[in-house]
Amino acid sequence: MILRSQGMIVSALLVAVALSGCTTTKSAASRGIFSSKPSASAAFITALQGGIVGRSGVSLNDSDKQRALEAEYRALEGAAVGQPVLWTGKDVTGKVVAAAPYQVGSQNCRQYTHTLTVDGKDTVARGAACRNNDGSWSPL
Repeated sequence: MILRSQGMIVSALLVAVALSGCTTTKSAASRGIFSSKPSASAAFITALQGGIVGRSGVSLNDSDKQRALEAEYRALEGAAVGQPVLWTGKDVTGKVVAAAPYQVGSQNCRQYTHTLTVDGKDTVARGAACRNNDGSWSPL
């Protein structure tokens, strides 16, 4: 009886160990780009107020505008000086290149260019943005 009881305990422990590696996962629809919840950087992208791409004169659909603004944010936030941040949309591509950061009072600022290519024709928009205390960027 004791051996049988020990065998049951060992079996129960093995099952517990095997199950401890299991986790629940979210469905693909509840995470990533399929999420109805905005990304962590969404508020920062909104703070760009349309960025310089919005002043380029190139008409973009909402999805392409979002890609363009995300590229501007990534370039301002962390791209090395002169390193292009590329994006591709429907019938349009873009390249954002940020210059070296500089100080205006207590704010960090960066000049940058955003080149949009539509039908083989480049449109270059230039501007600058300064970083706010909350981490967002405001265009100048």
